Amino acid sequence: MSTVAEHAARPQRRGRVAQSVMDSLVMARRNLIRMTRIPEVVLFGLIQPIMFVVLFTYVFGGSIQVGGSLSQAAYREFLMAGIFAQTVTFATAGASAGIAEDMHKGLVDRFRSLPMARGAVLTGRTLADFVQTALTLVVLTGVALLIGWRTHENFGSVLAGFGLLLLLGYAFSWIGALIGLLVRTPEAATSGGLIWLFPLTFISNAFVDSNRLPTVFRHIAEWNPFSTTVQACRELFGNLPPDFVTPDAWPMRHPIWASIIWSLLILVVFRTLAVRRYRKSAV
Repeated sequence: MSTVAEHAARPQRRGRVAQSVMDSLVMARRNLIRMTRIPEVVLFGLIQPIMFVVLFTYVFGGSIQVGGSLSQAAYREFLMAGIFAQTVTFATAGASAGIAEDMHKGLVDRFRSLPMARGAVLTGRTLADFVQTALTLVVLTGVALLIGWRTHENFGSVLAGFGLLLLLGYAFSWIGALIGLLVRTPEAATSGGLIWLFPLTFISNAFVDSNRLPTVFRHIAEWNPFSTTVQACRELFGNLPPDFVTPDAWPMRHPIWASIIWSLLILVVFRTLAVRRYRKSAV
């Protein structure tokens, strides 16, 4: 009897999973359509990273030492992995504001009245942000190539680097989803989605060699999940100078594995917390 019950339950579980996937894709499509109708949001999301590229490359480049060199070209290659990582993590603010706006306008209450998976609203939003982030990375890569950035590894390694960036961005979008559910207004979500990102991205190896940071900040930077992805991308892109001294911390010595572990851990923890919060707010 138990075997019969197990076989009967499996199609039902598969049906629920398939329904959840379909609901999530429908919600993702809804959010993507909405984004195309507000093109200025996408445009402004592109302008900020481009400004950072120009600012750090042409204003600070040549005055920041990388390895043993003050070369602007060396700094440009060192910089771009940090700019890419900053771009995917700053998309978190968009996820926060979008979910908070839907909550504020009562759209989420309408979704709750429909026969759909509870987590589909959040998953759909994060998937839409994932697509937007990927498109932003494509455009930003074109800008980087125009100013002289180059990779020095094979095509597979470069793709793996961008894959780690997208994984980090998707994991962080769930932090944004949780923030959007916790605050009361879209304005608060925008502020809450950005304020913690600045210390995370600047106390890191994104813009300067972490070896040159004060001791306390250096240890924070070396164990920062943001830094591990930046370091992994520099290795995969071949953008580390020959005389660069790799820090002794485990995440810096094994950045690819550390990046995967950090991103998956953040994804699992914050997706669980966000869905739980969504269910509680539905009661």
